[in-house]
Amino acid sequence: MAREIIITVYLFVFRIFFYIFNLFPQKKKTTFVASFGDNVLHTVGEIEKQTDDQVVILKTSQCKVNFDNASDRIILDFETLNLIDWFKSIYHLATSHHIFVDNYFGFLAVTNFKSNVNCIQLWHAAGAVKQFGLKDPSIKGRSQRANDRFQKVYQRFDHVIVGSEKMTRIFRESFGISHDQILRSGIPRTDFFFDQAAKNQAEQSLIAQFPMIDNKKVILYAPTYRDDQLSSANIELNIDQMYKKLKDNYILFLRLHPAIKMELSHEYPDFVVDVSNYDHLNHLLVVSDILITDYSSIPFEFALLNKPMIFFAYDLDKYANSRGFWEDYEEFVPGPIVKNTKDLIDKIHKGNFDMDKIKHFADQWNQYSTGHSSERLIKTLYTSDEAYRVVDQA
Repeated sequence: MAREIIITVYLFVFRIFFYIFNLFPQKKKTTFVASFGDNVLHTVGEIEKQTDDQVVILKTSQCKVNFDNASDRIILDFETLNLIDWFKSIYHLATSHHIFVDNYFGFLAVTNFKSNVNCIQLWHAAGAVKQFGLKDPSIKGRSQRANDRFQKVYQRFDHVIVGSEKMTRIFRESFGISHDQILRSGIPRTDFFFDQAAKNQAEQSLIAQFPMIDNKKVILYAPTYRDDQLSSANIELNIDQMYKKLKDNYILFLRLHPAIKMELSHEYPDFVVDVSNYDHLNHLLVVSDILITDYSSIPFEFALLNKPMIFFAYDLDKYANSRGFWEDYEEFVPGPIVKNTKDLIDKIHKGNFDMDKIKHFADQWNQYSTGHSSERLIKTLYTSDEAYRVVDQA
């Protein structure tokens, strides 16, 4: 109840200021709201190549990506604790002709954009394992006010970008949108995986920062954040076992949620490296030889590198009941499933991964992500080029 009251007050104030700023003249300007940032970064770069729009980036506290490499970009802190930036952010949202978002943002429920404004959902994942939006099982426990607000946010999307037809179906069910709202341009941040020079540069940068990875293989552990970990400083993976069995040949990168605070580097020198705050996930994927995850969306991009994955789904039944999956998990994932560290280590040692399954997974989920996604997206939206917009296939 208290949370709903706070949200209601926040949106009431937001609505008032948005209404006032909406009376101001519209500018030749594109505004981004970034909570993850990778798709935003690639899209911004392409806008600056193809258009002369002023680019405004509103960063939430969650966003780790650094956008400060261009002097003419406006970058603001989109948090109420920074009131000046927050008011400026509302002004830019009300006076831009394109709005890009990469997540669910409640403020969209009270933003009645001008009729010529396009609101584009970039999203932050190339695919989906767990259900979300209108299909999220937790919807049953929400208040009617919350459900109405979510619906208003989804209705604000003029376009949603996808990298595959599989994701088209998921977005249509999750957001209640039509085929006409889908842009099959591919996922902007996947362009990186088709750029050999960029990959080489990222690899050399990481080797310079972490020299130990030049002589050993890298295991990246990137689990999904769980709500019950908010007050916990532990992870289910047994680091001590991993260290004893793998330290001679491997380095373990940990990519954890910021809420999980672990100081392990001094306990396991030259083995454990905390990369949770590293800016670019894509760069970490390039230097990783094996990915360990569970219900995350990372495998959809990692599959493009044709490298093995292991799914450490120790709480599979519990998670499936609480969150819900789009497909049968055990048939869906392109790698072995383990539920304890001993079996995980055994899979790493054996190394008999089904690489054909990984390639098939990559082809299915990255159908339209072929190295030119950012370029296609901006051509479609800014030059009225309909070549990349596919009509209803139902």
